[in-house]
Amino acid sequence: MGIEIVTGLMGSAVWKYWYSFPQTTDEMINEAFDEIYELWSPIFDVYDKCGVKFAFEVHPSEIAFDYHTCKRLFERFDNRPTLCLNFDPSHLYWQGVNPALFLRDFADKVIHTHIKDVAVRYDGKSGILGSLLTFGDTDRAWNFRSPGYGDVKFNDIIWELNKVGYTGPLSVEWEDSGMERVHGATDAYNFVKKLDFSPSSIAFDESIKSK
Repeated sequence: MGIEIVTGLMGSAVWKYWYSFPQTTDEMINEAFDEIYELWSPIFDVYDKCGVKFAFEVHPSEIAFDYHTCKRLFERFDNRPTLCLNFDPSHLYWQGVNPALFLRDFADKVIHTHIKDVAVRYDGKSGILGSLLTFGDTDRAWNFRSPGYGDVKFNDIIWELNKVGYTGPLSVEWEDSGMERVHGATDAYNFVKKLDFSPSSIAFDESIKSK
């Protein structure tokens, strides 16, 4: 089929214990990462034969959902080149992780990027867990937004991607419950076209020095 990249999720046997009460033991965590390794290694063997890379998304409910769990997953697979990243800043941001700082350490693993925004509005009543409220409810502490209408600093993300020579897609994942979708799709397209700037090939004052 000519496919070179597959994006997706990997699952987790331990996500239901994320709160760690009763305390999640080291053995439980180790077993969960070992299970992912055992399940996915044969798949990656086939991917290697077919010249395919897998871009997993760091996402709540998955074995890797933030900076440290992502680092641990790569270490468990001995930084296997087959295992790469589908970078989505929105899920990092509402957890309190800085997406640009995350990229600074993992950008060389990114082969696919989601342009997805989120607005975080802690009002003293709503918390990070969502309060069992439907997405789009304005009483929630955070909601996904059309790109440019939330809090993600996409310029910082593009700078980090440009620094490592990223040339992959900027794919809009649009989940804004408060915006009409045709308007949102059109607006998101224009946002990404403006956002996608190329890196400079010269230093800021290089032309001045050459005169």
